[in-house]
Amino acid sequence: MEKIKLITDSTSDIPLPVAEALGIDVMSIMLSVNGGSYAEQRDLSTDEFYELLIQSDELPTTSQITAFAYEEKFKEYLDAGYTDVICVTINSKGSATYQNALMARNTIYENYPMAVEQMRIHVLDSKCYTAVYGFAVQQAAHMAARGISVDEILGFLTDWFEKAVVYVIPSTLKYAKKSGRVSAAAAFAGDLLGLKPVIRFADGDNIVIEKIRGEKKIVPTLVEKAEQMPKGAPYLVLRGMNSELPEELAQALTEKLGYPPEDIVKIGAAVSINIGPEITAILMLEDR
Repeated sequence: MEKIKLITDSTSDIPLPVAEALGIDVMSIMLSVNGGSYAEQRDLSTDEFYELLIQSDELPTTSQITAFAYEEKFKEYLDAGYTDVICVTINSKGSATYQNALMARNTIYENYPMAVEQMRIHVLDSKCYTAVYGFAVQQAAHMAARGISVDEILGFLTDWFEKAVVYVIPSTLKYAKKSGRVSAAAAFAGDLLGLKPVIRFADGDNIVIEKIRGEKKIVPTLVEKAEQMPKGAPYLVLRGMNSELPEELAQALTEKLGYPPEDIVKIGAAVSINIGPEITAILMLEDR
């Protein structure tokens, strides 16, 4: 009989109480802010991080989860008798965490040869950030609890990561300029003209696909994107410290599509560092 364990990192933005209830291990990335070091969600809540981000003159930094940290977890699961470990990581193009998990798997199999037969370790690259894989991992936990096989769960996750896309519109270009996501010249021109970029995250990459003028176009633009997804597919609204526009978006999407979002999720440090603590976004599926 399969005994499945799910593990991911805090950039998935799964609230720790939810993860605990579902039996998901969430490893915290470390945040360096104003000379201090914090474990995301454990030492510093998302709202507390937003405040530090606003107050900081320099952008905070994040640290990858080490191979050694994964080795310790994998050995713990081996001792506990798990037959399958599903490890889902932050986008491999934005962090070495995925490679470190692969290294840890290899080390476990080298140091404990019996583990090759006793415990399969499946390491998946989410190819994105935040709830793109946080939501999927939660669904995988529900599937495991219902006795669905590991192969079916892996199929669901792989399909989700291949189709998931996020359209994000930041309220300010200040942070995208600092992080280099938008050039200083483009940020200056954008602020001067009231332009806001529509950023598309998918397949491990992000690009500015268009620019809109003014805050009033944020919700209509994202609703238009949502109309492209398969009929009846689940979707989520993403937000930062702002709530008004995301809630307006959720209402508009519910009216347009005929059903509400699965959730409204606060983005964590990895995303907010790069595009700011005030964003409005939709996470959806696209056939491509």
